[in-house]
Amino acid sequence: MVLFSLLFALPGGCAGAVSAAALEGAASGVRLSLSLAGTLCLWSGLVKVMEQARLDRKLARLLSPLLRRLFPQAGKDEQTMGRICANVSANLLGLGNAATPLGIEAVRRMKGGADTASNELCRLVVMNTASIQLLPTTVAALRGTAGAASPFDILPAVWVTSLCSVSAGLAAAFLFQRIWRM
Repeated sequence: MVLFSLLFALPGGCAGAVSAAALEGAASGVRLSLSLAGTLCLWSGLVKVMEQARLDRKLARLLSPLLRRLFPQAGKDEQTMGRICANVSANLLGLGNAATPLGIEAVRRMKGGADTASNELCRLVVMNTASIQLLPTTVAALRGTAGAASPFDILPAVWVTSLCSVSAGLAAAFLFQRIWRM
C-alpha cells in the first residue's frame, strides 16, 4: 500500500503530503500503543492485586455455579476451574489481553495429553471469542484516547451485543456437540 501510494503520489506532486501523512500515522500509532500499554498495565496490575487479596477466589465462587454447569469435567479440578473463573472474570472486566494468559493456562489444563479438543474446551474457546463484557475497559481506553467525552456511554450496547454473541456461540457449541454425538 505504501509503494502504491508513493507511485501515485510522485507523478501528482503529492510526495510531501504522503510522507507527512505516513509520519503522522506512525506518531498516532505510537501514542495509541502507549496509551493501551498503560491501560493494560493498570488492569493487569489490578488482576494481580485481586489475586493477592483473594478476590479472584471470591469471584470464582460467585461464578462457579454457572461455570460448573458449562464445564462439568473441568469443575472436578479446582485449579482448572479457578483458571476458567479468572479468565471469565478478566473478560467480564474487558481485559481481553490480561485474560489471554489465564485462558491459555486453562486450555492447557483442560487439554491434558489429548490430541483433540473436548466439548468443554470448545465452549471455553467460544466464550473467549465472544467475550462477554460488563466493563469494556480496552474499548473505553481507545475511545478516551480518541477524545470521546464519555468513553463508557457505550455500555448498554456492549452488554446487549456481548450477551447475544455469547448466547449464540454457546448455543452453536451445544448444537454441534449434539450433532457430532449422533
